[in-house]
Amino acid sequence: MSDTNYTKIYSGSFIIVQLAMDRLNSAGINAVIKDESESGRLAGFGASIQGYQELYVSNDELEQAKKIIASVNDDLASQTE
Repeated sequence: MSDTNYTKIYSGSFIIVQLAMDRLNSAGINAVIKDESESGRLAGFGASIQGYQELYVSNDELEQAKKIIASVNDDLASQTE
């Protein structure tokens, strides 16, 4: 995604990406999930890391999205303490 108006804001497990996606959607931010393993599976190839996804947001919404991702990370960190 080199010549695009989107920036990768998070990468990690499917579950955390879905949580972040839900919070971004609640804030009115339209994010895009990129899942190489699912794309490979659909094409008939295997993938080395199952459940690993990347989350992209529009550069216009990047600053607001960064705050939401930081909040998700803080919430997850507080639950593991």
